[in-house]
Amino acid sequence: MLLACAAATLAGLALTASATPPSETVLLPGAPPSRVVGIVGNGTPQVAGKIDAATARFAPDPTLVALGRRIFFDTRLSEPRGMSCAGCHDPGRAFAPTLSAASLAGPGVPQGSRPGRFSARNAPSLLYVRYVPRRHFYQDDDAPAPSPFGGLFSDGRADTLAEQIRGPLFDPNEMNNRSPAALLRKVDATDLGADLAARFGVSVRRDPEQLVRALGTAVEAYLQSDEMAPFTSRFDAYLRTRTPLAPAEMRGLALFRNPDKGNCMSCHTLSDTSSRPERSLFTDFGYDAIAVPRNRALPANRDPRHFDNGLCDTARRLRWPEPTQWCGYLRTPGLRNVAVKQTFMHNGVFATLRDAVAFYNTRSTDPRRWYHGAATFDDVPAAYRGNINVNSTPMNRRPGTVPALTDAEIDDIVAFLGTLTDARYEGLAAARGGTAADAARSAAPASAVRAAAAAPVR
Repeated sequence: MLLACAAATLAGLALTASATPPSETVLLPGAPPSRVVGIVGNGTPQVAGKIDAATARFAPDPTLVALGRRIFFDTRLSEPRGMSCAGCHDPGRAFAPTLSAASLAGPGVPQGSRPGRFSARNAPSLLYVRYVPRRHFYQDDDAPAPSPFGGLFSDGRADTLAEQIRGPLFDPNEMNNRSPAALLRKVDATDLGADLAARFGVSVRRDPEQLVRALGTAVEAYLQSDEMAPFTSRFDAYLRTRTPLAPAEMRGLALFRNPDKGNCMSCHTLSDTSSRPERSLFTDFGYDAIAVPRNRALPANRDPRHFDNGLCDTARRLRWPEPTQWCGYLRTPGLRNVAVKQTFMHNGVFATLRDAVAFYNTRSTDPRRWYHGAATFDDVPAAYRGNINVNSTPMNRRPGTVPALTDAEIDDIVAFLGTLTDARYEGLAAARGGTAADAARSAAPASAVRAAAAAPVR
């Protein structure tokens, strides 16, 4: 449910022929090759079987991991200096953002290296990101057409962790480097330049693109290390040894799984019959269009013509057929450590986990609650609203009807999601809280509070 799956894939996706299509491709490090049955657009493989994250094997070079860790925490790589990767991915908050006061009072997304500049999207936790497969298409037995899976960022625009580093490094709202050449000059003036040259060769001190690739390779090794996949939550103990969960948490798990209630597991997949936690990453790595409310406090959204169209921008670049069928689609995030986040959804529109769960429950039955008093989706262009998932439970009900979940059941799901917090962060999760009683004391969801402080969208 906390990003319902791409059950409503539109028809018309065609495969393009390739002169010599590859017979196999590796979608995760160390995993068995996947059989390729076609190519979509200019090179995205369609594979015959669903990827199993538990088959991945990670063995990054320890010296490269150490170098990647240094880069991750190096505050000299932004412009102006002072912001590292950890600025948006705080190790003290499960490698999710700890937001500044300005962010919390404003758009609810991370602040960049310059005062008053904010990321266009919320930042995810980087724990367990090593399990995100490369971009691919797969057609399930009951699907009308192949669906996209994998890729990094909410819109899948990066294919690998090494490639992903380019996003924040050169985003003017994040680390704000003007170009690879400017970054090379900065790095070459530090001890990091010599250490990168020792590892990757002296060309990284002359060729800006080789420098960026070296930075990405090192950070990828760090993100693939076991440090970034601890599996120490109470849910992991439940999987391994059947350590009991609290009654409310067990009720929440049942509701999470129930296709007629929360239906969360349809996309946030888990296997509570397996003792291997890698089979419970709480995402299928697919995409869906669920029409999250517009965050009017995001600076870009002050322009009523601006929309975050998600996957269709990537689809256009990769020349997938009919790219507009993917407008509004975003990748399903994993839910491990979700309870320690300060804001929720790809645009940071909600300030509590309970609001995020409640949105799915009453998006269709009480749309005016979420869409700033409007009866319809407010952050998807009218031309693409046909892409929005209105078929999956609990988002398939009519306005004014009874929602699938009661307030008490929402509380139980929130309680269950708290069991996904790794041991190191348990205190943070407890501080977040959130029940129906808390919601009743709040005058409005975070989206409405932020809207009051932002320019109206007409």
